[in-house]
Parts: sequence; structure tokens; C-alpha cells
Amino acid sequence: MSSMAQIVAFGGVVLLGAMSPGPDFAVVVRRSAVSGRGHGMAAAAGIAVGVFAWVVAATTGIAALLAASALAFTVVKVVGAAYLLYLGVKALRSALRGGGELRLDVPDPGGRGSWAAFAEGLLTNALNPKAALFFVALVPQFVGSRASWSDALLLSVIALAGTVAWFLVVANIVGTLRRVFARPAVRRTVDGLTGAALIGLGVKLAATSRP
Repeated sequence: MSSMAQIVAFGGVVLLGAMSPGPDFAVVVRRSAVSGRGHGMAAAAGIAVGVFAWVVAATTGIAALLAASALAFTVVKVVGAAYLLYLGVKALRSALRGGGELRLDVPDPGGRGSWAAFAEGLLTNALNPKAALFFVALVPQFVGSRASWSDALLLSVIALAGTVAWFLVVANIVGTLRRVFARPAVRRTVDGLTGAALIGLGVKLAATSRP
């Protein structure tokens, strides 16, 4: 993979994939709205690291093994679905407890700061076997069957850059509007909607079968 056209094309496809509504988007929006743009950006960084790892795995064949193994696919799917359900239930509980005075220093839901947001973003992406299927299908279109480590690194950096760029934009837009999101009624709505979305995505992931 050496031409600029290939690099731009790969980056464009990854960016479109990042922009598709899904658990990554829900996590960044909720973190940014509830805990501020810093936590949203930390979640964005975690998601980008997860994407980086998936591209490396796809380029080196590890992700293909996951996709081909019924047991491995099922384990990742079940754990990932359980994690999304956990996040969704946590958001719904927060919505039910929401309210109170208008504040712009809403505590971090997990109480552990930006590292918790980073870990949440990383796990949300890393425990999604659909990401493995996406990159297993995408990467071979841009590299041969014997991709070098330089190819893997280049593709991974491109994927990381595109993903983090998009989610940083999302985190900053939502963070800029935080005065609106800090209102109790709005905060409850955000928690309720993202909680329902994460639970729905978790159920959908649990029902996913290997192609």
C-alpha cells in the first residue's frame, strides 16, 4: 500500500465507518454531555486505540482467526454485549436519579476521571466483534495477503487518526453545548436515550451471528 490514492481511500472508508451511529458514538456523546469535553475526548482516544488494535489484528491475520473461530467470536460477542448492556443500564439508572440544580461540574459517573472514560471507549470498541468483521473485510482491499509490519503500522495509524479526529469533533461540539446538557431535564434525556441505545445495541450484538 504505497499510493496516496489508496491511503486517502482507506482513511475515507474508516472515517465513514466511525461516523456511522453505534456504541462508540453513544459513549462519546454521553461522556461529553455528562462529564465534559475532557472526558469525551478521553473516550474518543480509547476508541481510537481500539480501532488501531483491530487494524493491526486484521493486517496480521489475528482478526481473521477471531472471525473464523465460532468459540472466539461467541466469547467476544457475549462479553461485548454484556458490557454494552452494563453501560446502558448504568445510563438509565443515572437518568432515573437525575435532576437537581443547574451545574457545569457534573461529577464523572464512574468517579475515576478521564482514565475511566478512556477505558470505557477502549472496551466498547475492543469488545465489538463487528469491528473485527469490518476490518477483516476492508484491510485486504488495500494490502496483499503478505502484508508487512510497515503496512500494518501505516494502516493502523491512518485508522487511528481518522477515528480520533471524528470523535474529537463530536466531543468538542457536545462539550461546547454543555451548558444546555447540564440542565437536569436535558441530562436525564441524554442519559435515557443513550442508555436505551446502548441496551438496544447490546441486544443486537448478542443476536449477531458469524457471516
